[in-house]
Amino acid sequence: MATADSILTIARSQIGVTATGQNNVLYNTWYYGRTINASGYAWCAVFIAWVFNQAGASGLYYGGNKTAYCPTLLSYHKGQAVTDYQPGDVIFFNFSGKTNAAHVGICESYDGTNITTIDGNTSSSNEANGGTVARRKRAKSYIVGAYRPAYQTTTTTEEDEIVTQDQFNAMMEVYEATQKAKTVNSYAKDQWTAAQDAGVFDGTAPQGALTREQAAVVESRLGLVGLNDTLPDYAKESYAKMVAKGITGGNNPGNRTINYDLAVMFDRLGLLDD
Repeated sequence: MATADSILTIARSQIGVTATGQNNVLYNTWYYGRTINASGYAWCAVFIAWVFNQAGASGLYYGGNKTAYCPTLLSYHKGQAVTDYQPGDVIFFNFSGKTNAAHVGICESYDGTNITTIDGNTSSSNEANGGTVARRKRAKSYIVGAYRPAYQTTTTTEEDEIVTQDQFNAMMEVYEATQKAKTVNSYAKDQWTAAQDAGVFDGTAPQGALTREQAAVVESRLGLVGLNDTLPDYAKESYAKMVAKGITGGNNPGNRTINYDLAVMFDRLGLLDD
């Protein structure tokens, strides 16, 4: 059973994930089983569903079922309604002065006047459809409902804190998916664009992990690893002269030192003539 802390830990790990195109984000892909790139797929509730699913606690979201509609979720939990908001509570908002649930987030803190939540599909410029996962602080007057999931409250023992291999693998999958979904940081945008233009990277997953085999490809594209042993036609005669004179052994002519270009240069300078 999940705890409020475990739910918030997962939610916090997603801060900064941003949709591309129209609602194209990993939470919608998980929920609908396909890539979404269209209007009409607001995902604040879907984000909450994903968080509870990752914690193995889908039953605390909507009884193990699915809904992406805030009013449906609020109605389902009306028997668990609370007003003494605590970390881990699911909070519903309306930013238009109405009473219907138009947005949802997870409470991180409440001081009696303002509430801080972690939400999907929000931003400072658009509270209810902002396209990113963010921590938002708002006046309590925007709250139209809340419920407290039946979290685990028993004392945790040392044995309970041991992470199994399957749990670790699941956490790593979440982490890797999260990193791949993140966009490039502002400080690296120019360099990232230059690397794409140079053919070093294909432009996907700027914050994803780099495996050793991927590093090998990058090094090759940068010319740090020689893979081309074929001489271009314009260099064959000059390179043959260079080999005949013992200037180079003739192996790996396309390697990092670019021997064939040196051969042409030497030949044009007359250094290879008898």
